[in-house]
Amino acid sequence: MTLLGGVAMGTGVMIGAGIFALTGQIAELAGPLFPLSFIVGALVTSLAAYSYIKMSNRWPSSGGIAMILQKAYGPGVVAASASLLMALSMVINESLVARTFATYALRPFGLESSGILVSVAALALIVFAYFVNAAGNKSVSGFSLVMSAIKIGGIALFAIAAIWASGFSGGAFSEPVALSGLDALLASVAFSILAFKGFTTITNSGGEIIDPHRNVGRTIIISITVCVVVYLLVAVAVGASLGTSEIAQARDYSLAAAARPALGELGFYFTVAIAIAATTSGVIASVFAVSRMLTMLTEMKMIPHSHFGMKGPIRSHMLVYTVVVAGTLAVLFDLSRIASLGAFFYLVMDMLVHWGVLRGLREEIGARAWILWSALMADGVVLTAFALAKLKTDPAVVAYAVAGIAAVFGAEWFYLRRNPALREMPATDDGDHR
Repeated sequence: MTLLGGVAMGTGVMIGAGIFALTGQIAELAGPLFPLSFIVGALVTSLAAYSYIKMSNRWPSSGGIAMILQKAYGPGVVAASASLLMALSMVINESLVARTFATYALRPFGLESSGILVSVAALALIVFAYFVNAAGNKSVSGFSLVMSAIKIGGIALFAIAAIWASGFSGGAFSEPVALSGLDALLASVAFSILAFKGFTTITNSGGEIIDPHRNVGRTIIISITVCVVVYLLVAVAVGASLGTSEIAQARDYSLAAAARPALGELGFYFTVAIAIAATTSGVIASVFAVSRMLTMLTEMKMIPHSHFGMKGPIRSHMLVYTVVVAGTLAVLFDLSRIASLGAFFYLVMDMLVHWGVLRGLREEIGARAWILWSALMADGVVLTAFALAKLKTDPAVVAYAVAGIAAVFGAEWFYLRRNPALREMPATDDGDHR
């Protein structure tokens, strides 16, 4: 895989969720300051990326995050549980983006409020993503490259045109800013971080990308940079076109809602078309990444596996499991709760990565302690603020997240306890788990 291919894969996952699925969620929490949430999220993500870049430069591997965690903690409960949390957050991302696809696809017909139709359309996209992935890696790579170019160009064109038409004097930017809302702004950063988390899928490319000791890190940096520019353009465009109450009301399709007053009917349909393209490519790229990661975890003996009578290699089974879980989530949960669960799972996993690197690998990989501490504390502050905000507005989702994390650790403890030989396996150095 070339540097460009890695960037296409990373941005394919990131932009599919970050803009179309999360802009409205972020604005609903942060109010008129919501563009700042993307800036803070980019800063926190950049600190977080330091651990992944240092580890990938030292040990480039298709094991990705699973390799990092196994290096940091050894083949035990913590490494296996954190890896599974990452995989689950990626599956949650698939259902999040799939429901966003459904909402935008149904918006021109005024059917986006129909829960049944949204669930059916989301499920149809996930099934489509399965067939694209089942066709092989080359199909996914080529499709991701083309779609990334289309959606980045299309989103940038929409944003620039909307800003040009609306200016900066109206919409959310004309509303007063209350300093008392800074806690909500901080809580919204959890969604912003979720919008950038697709960069972690690039760590799985160490066994494929050309010159991985240099290019994995470069690919991560380029992907984050591209995404922050695109996110800020869109945030400003939406904020210039709509007030915060309007953004909150249209949170599941905020870009399409912003396009109509700024650019008219043509702009509206153009935005819907770009949203459909972006979310489709995002789900396809995410299914590819999740199925690969679950295959790696299975081969590394970190999770149990059953064929359930299916034939073929492990990855083909993981494709089926991935789309079944993602499809179930897409049918059962709305966008807000799906995004919240993903944020909780990802932030906990990310903190475990930083602590593991800081505790046992900092000197070996030449990492600076103050950056690792900064990343760890930034995640902790955002996670705390987000949990407090959700306890006020949706305590059930906090309970779901806590129960889910506890279930993952409990299941891994039970699995490894029943298979003690797995705890004695050495950590992989550079395994290529394809």
